[in-house]
Amino acid sequence: MRLNGLEKRMLAGELGEPRRWAIGQQIAVGEFFDAADFVEVAQVHICADTEALGPSGVAFLEQIAGAPEEQRRALVPTITDPRGADFRRAARIGHPDWVVELERRTAGAVAAMRIMLTDTCINYQSVLPPVRGEHLAFGDTGSVIYANSVCGARSNYEGGPAALAAALTGRVPRYGFHLDACRRGSARYRIADRPRSLSDWGALGALIGRAQESYWQVPVIEPCLGHGAGSDELKHFGAAMASYGSTAMFHLCGVTPEATEMEPGLAAVEIGHREIDAFYQSFAPSRDELDVVVFAAPQLSLFEIAELARLLKGRRVHGSTTLLVATSPEIRHAAERLGCCATIERAGGVVLEGVCFYQMHARVLAEANGWKTLMTNSAKLVNIIAGYGYEPVLAPMDRCIESALAGRIRR
Repeated sequence: MRLNGLEKRMLAGELGEPRRWAIGQQIAVGEFFDAADFVEVAQVHICADTEALGPSGVAFLEQIAGAPEEQRRALVPTITDPRGADFRRAARIGHPDWVVELERRTAGAVAAMRIMLTDTCINYQSVLPPVRGEHLAFGDTGSVIYANSVCGARSNYEGGPAALAAALTGRVPRYGFHLDACRRGSARYRIADRPRSLSDWGALGALIGRAQESYWQVPVIEPCLGHGAGSDELKHFGAAMASYGSTAMFHLCGVTPEATEMEPGLAAVEIGHREIDAFYQSFAPSRDELDVVVFAAPQLSLFEIAELARLLKGRRVHGSTTLLVATSPEIRHAAERLGCCATIERAGGVVLEGVCFYQMHARVLAEANGWKTLMTNSAKLVNIIAGYGYEPVLAPMDRCIESALAGRIRR
């Protein structure tokens, strides 16, 4: 790889051991992917939940945080993905002290690097939306696919160490979705029927994700009747596609900024209500008893929380069922100001901030609370949570609420 003067100084250790480690790792990645050089990034989004880090990962962060301030601080604006515990509400949902302590240690180490503890996977909705052509180092899969597709910015999936390295160097290897050639459409789909809910959008994204042949494939989606999609629809759509297909970019014709770029002669696969309904059925429950309803993955926008509050106003969640809502700290504060949190909590729900359910040591929570059957409107979450011992059920938001009120799954 070609290195400029600053990069050579980093590699020589002149700017400290943390930056020497960071640029060395990035060179190894760049050489693996045949990157010619580096590209500077405008911002970094780093995943650092303790279930992924483990004690050794937390200790590694603390080692870097112990370096002199001028060697450890992030060189570009850097923010965090959801953490693994809501400190204020951990006891209420059965989080053990050791989880909270690991998260506090992680937060302290990350803050020492001048990384902002935003604790959100919807940074594109709530912190600093990317702009077209901007190069990024984003870690969360939902954030990457939204930035590439909806915003027209440029990022590969940057795992935790890679994102940390980008924060310390201010750059990433120039390969993959930083290049024009990797951003062209290479598969084609047609939406036969308009999705009826956010969970439909998630199911649609999951179906397309499942059909992808590699990380490098970029699906092009043609909407029916020229209908568009809003930010929350695209959020669920992209997050599910990324979860099921490791897909980093899509084009939605008439909506996303680079949707005109498509290889010629691609045959279209049609997806409609029949395929979406069959997807729901693949998560049909084996029993009616309902333990926990979760709205998360991605975190909820203010509009989603307002809709939840409307559905719950003057009603009460059944005593046998737990209702959890996850959002970013900023949006939770806004929802408090608007009275949405109070409405949800009067109904028996718990509004969590700065977390996302599957990153919260979900198996530990299941064991602590006796949870087995989990209902959600997130196609991404049902894809992940079975691995933690849950039986997931996918349904639209209103049916999830009706089930939580009844304490049994409304079919």
